[in-house]
Amino acid sequence: MIPSYLWLTKLILSHLLTDFVLQPTSWVEDRGKKHFASLKLYLHATVTAGLAYIFIGWQYWLIALVIFITHLFIDGWKSYLPGRITYFLIDQLLHLLVIFGCWIVWFNQWSFIGNRWQRLNSDLHVWILLTALVFVTFPAGILIGQLTSRWSEKIDDPENSLANAGKWIGIIERVIVLLLVLQSQWTVMGLLVTAKGIIRFSEKDRQEAKTEYLVIGTLLSIGVAMLTGLAVKVLS
Repeated sequence: MIPSYLWLTKLILSHLLTDFVLQPTSWVEDRGKKHFASLKLYLHATVTAGLAYIFIGWQYWLIALVIFITHLFIDGWKSYLPGRITYFLIDQLLHLLVIFGCWIVWFNQWSFIGNRWQRLNSDLHVWILLTALVFVTFPAGILIGQLTSRWSEKIDDPENSLANAGKWIGIIERVIVLLLVLQSQWTVMGLLVTAKGIIRFSEKDRQEAKTEYLVIGTLLSIGVAMLTGLAVKVLS
């Protein structure tokens, strides 16, 4: 018996290949100009559905048809929008939801999803981990921002670009550190901290307040993520 996960994997692989490997930039540019009048849009949808059809077999031709229609309309809709990361993520999410929906309906995965959700919903470790992940994003960033406010106020940054960039860098940094702590990858975490230090502190002629702000912010960010990770390991 073929595992159901194999079908889902094949569908995701066909999507990744056709959307990112087999799709020339000229096709994307053409549909951006002509939208639903672009022949390249229909060609891309055909290639996407065709590869899915080859991967999963002729007996599931209806899945390929659903993928063709939905891919055509999703990409056509996206062609009217500006090339922002938000719309890119929405586009990819819609494609994956279609694939996931086809997998659930055609391969009868309703009971599997229900059982897995019930297990996750009653698993204490999962809820502790989710709480930790949420904490190290924006809540921890706000906390660190308050703790470093006396230094940030002294920095000449009228457009607040340093703070905005630091916010997202800090979120990514804390999530990575948290995951490394949970996996006890202390060596990898040391390399990450060293690499960041080389990149962020190699600038010459920096304001003293800015240097203090970056050093203290980095240490606090890493420290908060480490303590959160250790707390998760203890509580789990």
